[in-house]
Amino acid sequence: MTAAILQGVPATTLDTDIWLELPERRYVKALDIAKKLGAEILARTVVALEDDTLVNFLYRIDGLKTFADEYERAEVLEWLGRQIRVLPLQRIIASKKYIRRPKDIAHLPLLNQTLKLKKQAAE
Repeated sequence: MTAAILQGVPATTLDTDIWLELPERRYVKALDIAKKLGAEILARTVVALEDDTLVNFLYRIDGLKTFADEYERAEVLEWLGRQIRVLPLQRIIASKKYIRRPKDIAHLPLLNQTLKLKKQAAE
């Protein structure tokens, strides 16, 4: 939800998901980099940074196109002083509708309302 929050969705999240273009079986590569940067490895896809921020590495996102396709259409935003690419709200909504976990369904009204307000503001 960090990408959605950066785009104005009034929500909170406990972790930051980072989608990597890396085969899931090569997850050790991401964990090694995180560890070298001072992170603590908590699980195969989760690390805690030195400030206790949780990061969850994703290797695919269900309901979306390939990493390369989604990267092309990603929004560029500033986060913590850096330019980053995030999934646009429409794509976050598509993934949450596809996955349909209870927490994803609960987020849909906030995501849809924020998307509607952003479109109105752009007109």
